[in-house]
Amino acid sequence: MINEKEVSYKATNTYSTLNTYSDKTKNVWAVFHGIGYLSKYFLKYFRHLNQQENYIIAPQAPSKYYLNGKYEHVGASWATRENTEMEIENVLAYLDELYKEEDLENAPNLILFGYSQGVSVVSRWVARRKIQCSQMIFNSGRLPNELTPQDFTFLENTKVRFIYGTEDPFVNREFLESEENRIRELFPKNLKFMPFDGGHEVNKEMISKLSEES
Repeated sequence: MINEKEVSYKATNTYSTLNTYSDKTKNVWAVFHGIGYLSKYFLKYFRHLNQQENYIIAPQAPSKYYLNGKYEHVGASWATRENTEMEIENVLAYLDELYKEEDLENAPNLILFGYSQGVSVVSRWVARRKIQCSQMIFNSGRLPNELTPQDFTFLENTKVRFIYGTEDPFVNREFLESEENRIRELFPKNLKFMPFDGGHEVNKEMISKLSEES
């Protein structure tokens, strides 16, 4: 008979940063990549922002694997359908330590950005840990089904932006018809949908616009 058991242990993970935090910093970003990325490469989408005014932190998904079966390039995933709740709690514990390490509670203008699978990670983190931020950006991803409007009532003035490519096969007309009303229920205040010409991608022009909104 097969039994599945649990054991707890201390783990260590990395994260990547771009630019230097200083008294000139206006925006602190925490940016969550999608499946198949490493945090250090995901930062390329934010290099065009003003270096003195923007300090960017990219958490690293813990589950790494070789892409395309060629054992050359490495990607990572935040969680899977296998032991999902356990994986989520491990990720949140990691993010809690990153939050303290980077003193994000005192960040001048904290912007949380999630792309694709990163949307589910950042939204769960905010909901479960009641993370205050000035702006929360969801890029081409789905919000977890278990989240409710009550999870976000503590957000008073946070701007919420849902951006997506008009040619994105994952955020298509069927998705918008089924999800738009739910997203509006989750975030009844300060919500804006922002489409752009493109597919399932991170759009640098949209990031620039959102940086100016802060």
